Amino acid sequence: QVQLVESGGGLVQAGGSLRLSCAASARTSSSYAMAWFRQAPGKEREFVATISWNGGSAYYADSVKGRFTISRDNAKITVYLQMNSLKPEDTAVYYCAAGGGVYSDYHRYWYWGQGTQVTVSS
Repeated sequence: QVQLVESGGGLVQAGGSLRLSCAASARTSSSYAMAWFRQAPGKEREFVATISWNGGSAYYADSVKGRFTISRDNAKITVYLQMNSLKPEDTAVYYCAAGGGVYSDYHRYWYWGQGTQVTVSS
């Protein structure tokens, strides 16, 4: 079993930046692909970004491309999401996930964190 714990959420003004972190409990998670999803009130969970187990491949939703960067440090078994030029529509609970490949479908991920709230004010 892998436990994921997100941190770094908060309130920021539009145009600002935040960095989310996701710490994993098990060394074996360094062999998993990792992803970030988000869910706004009344909306479905939405893909944000994913990164392969070795960091060699990363993919982004069109809505965040050029503004967000996903990265990982396997020595620290931690994944990051650097969010720049934030917009009010980025407001959501952000979830970290681990799975067997780089997918945009949240059903393909096995382990999930509890989420961290990001609120962007206009």
